[in-house]
Amino acid sequence: MSRPFPIRHKEVVERYKPMQPKTHKGLQGHALIIGGSYGKMGSVSLASKAALKTGCGLVTAFIPKCGYDIIQTAIPEVMVITDSEEKYIFNINFKIEPQAIGIGMGIGQKPKTQKALYEFFKTNQIPLVIDADALNCIAQNPDWLSLLKPKTILTPHLKELERLIGKWDTENQKLQKTVNFCVKYDLIIVVKGAPTKIINDEMIYQNTTGNAALATAGSGDVLTGIITSLLAQSYTPIDAAILGVYLHGKTADIAMPEMGYQSFIASDIIANIGRAYLSLGTL
Repeated sequence: MSRPFPIRHKEVVERYKPMQPKTHKGLQGHALIIGGSYGKMGSVSLASKAALKTGCGLVTAFIPKCGYDIIQTAIPEVMVITDSEEKYIFNINFKIEPQAIGIGMGIGQKPKTQKALYEFFKTNQIPLVIDADALNCIAQNPDWLSLLKPKTILTPHLKELERLIGKWDTENQKLQKTVNFCVKYDLIIVVKGAPTKIINDEMIYQNTTGNAALATAGSGDVLTGIITSLLAQSYTPIDAAILGVYLHGKTADIAMPEMGYQSFIASDIIANIGRAYLSLGTL
């Protein structure tokens, strides 16, 4: 197993695609964020706003009915589609044609939600980022892994990763098991942590941005929104993951001198995405 390849400024700038002066929202990608349940609509709000702030032209949220007023009020720029159920996802059905989908944040693990996820995974051909409870549902139903489109991006924290690949005793064993998992199912895994690592086939990338300020509720939801946005803007899955984790971490590095670690929250990641882009040295 090779040593992790560091994700530095140079590697990110080489992948970054500046916006064209005469572009419009229809050319900047349409991202769909699917998730939420009663009491957990904040996760969809954070992911959706992060997708917009990362440069996506259009963002739609697919949520249970109970979240309609919340999302429309919190983020007026985001469009909303509601499920037929009031408090949880029951039937994932939409007529729009997004370029990328982020799914799982706040979605819960109710049996009817799991059935909805299964039916969605069976037919979906749109580039996908899977997070949070959608990962936990897959861990309970490992046969679903064969349904996922090649190079689907999974964004687990360490406990979610353990549910997917099993326990490990050492860091090397964890990485080797993750590599084996990625190769077997042809997936990309973003292992959230300090530092965040990305595994693509047998290649391991290690992020060089970020600090302890990112250890806050909603940080992972924001990352999912960022990566989904980049996918919708026609970045390849691996480039979307690399650029996404770098920008995500860079926001905390930029904000830290003014805010410190303790007061930094997930909304501050979103507020600093523009400054993170500017740090790349080009508009």
